[in-house]
Amino acid sequence: MPQDFTTRTRLIQFLREELAVPSAAIALALRQPEQSTNLIPMILWQYGLITLEQLDRVFEWMETA
Repeated sequence: MPQDFTTRTRLIQFLREELAVPSAAIALALRQPEQSTNLIPMILWQYGLITLEQLDRVFEWMETA
């Protein structure tokens, strides 16, 4: 499996399980043209689907993922 796919899958799992981000919000982010794994959290934040605190938690998680 490509590394980005594995990272994306783990990121989505983290968003759902740790931050309780609704699947519909994640799906919206995944439909955006600039949907690289690193940008998914920023897209969620820009649309107001996660808070700045949650965005910080995602970036902390991504540093160790």
